Amino acid sequence: MDKPKKSVRRKTSGVTIDEVAALAGVSPMTVSRAINQGKVRDVTRERVMRAVRELGYTPNLAASSLAAAQHTRIALIYTNPSGAYLRELLVGLLRVASNAAIQLVIHYWDNFDPEAERNAARALAGRVDGVILPPPLCESQAAVTELVSAGIPVVAIASGHLRDDLSCVRIDDFHAGKEMAEHLIQHGHRRIGFICGRSDLSASARRYDGFVTALQEAGLQVEPGLVEQGDYTYRSGLAATEKLLSQRRPPTAIFASNDDMAAAAISVAHRRGLEVPRDLSVVGFDDTSAATTVWPELTTIHQPIAAMADAAIDILLRTIRRKGDDTRVLTDHVMPHRLVVRDSVARPPKR
Repeated sequence: MDKPKKSVRRKTSGVTIDEVAALAGVSPMTVSRAINQGKVRDVTRERVMRAVRELGYTPNLAASSLAAAQHTRIALIYTNPSGAYLRELLVGLLRVASNAAIQLVIHYWDNFDPEAERNAARALAGRVDGVILPPPLCESQAAVTELVSAGIPVVAIASGHLRDDLSCVRIDDFHAGKEMAEHLIQHGHRRIGFICGRSDLSASARRYDGFVTALQEAGLQVEPGLVEQGDYTYRSGLAATEKLLSQRRPPTAIFASNDDMAAAAISVAHRRGLEVPRDLSVVGFDDTSAATTVWPELTTIHQPIAAMADAAIDILLRTIRRKGDDTRVLTDHVMPHRLVVRDSVARPPKR
């Protein structure tokens, strides 16, 4: 009596993605993309699904999640950032990337000129599904034009310069700057020094415009000698504060355009034997970790950097899912800011 033939079909639990790939004549990555509705040709997807049915393959949920993460690639491109700002941004991006099962690709562009930015953007465009541009690259005409022309969705973070070819996540820098200046005026300050941010960023200009408007509405003049240029770095804050405090009539308060420069202002004040806030009030902007690692802790404007990263990824994912639609939806997402009052402001000293 002949023995019954054994079935050639493997048990479902024993079938691997490699076996499906071998039968379909494609790579395991292509199998993952076909199963998870990724970008593959229809004929290839049909061949993969036929192999899946023939072998009785059931995708592992964890593997499916990983495949989805590997499929959707979002790039963060940064250059010369504030260290505290970048930390806040990365915390938000990494958390959301993990929860949304996407792959975050981080690129550092080391002071590229426009041509180098165009070349780098062109090379990146073929490898990612979307791009996030924090300051200062959020306003790079070269990078944005190259990415958008390649059909890559772009979200700019913290840009005050609104464009018709990319989405933006920001706060209202004008009203934030105005609110902080009003806070100092309400404490009796009339000679207020201002340290500007990078001159090539529109958000910097918006903060300064808010500062000027608050002074004008209070009947105060903006004295050119009380305005110094910074570039958002601690070192630039040191240099700007030295100039401000070397005035014949120095300011009673300094409004720095970010927390790093404000922390530098406190350091210079201490070095000169001034007590903050008794002799000099100092305020910052962003509410990064730098605001609470100095003494006294900084009064500042809270910019929800991690939440802005969350919103940027959400906008990108919705845009990526809409790819192929005839209509392109761009978003200008303005998030709320708030004044955070700590210990670095007091009424000006009597002189």
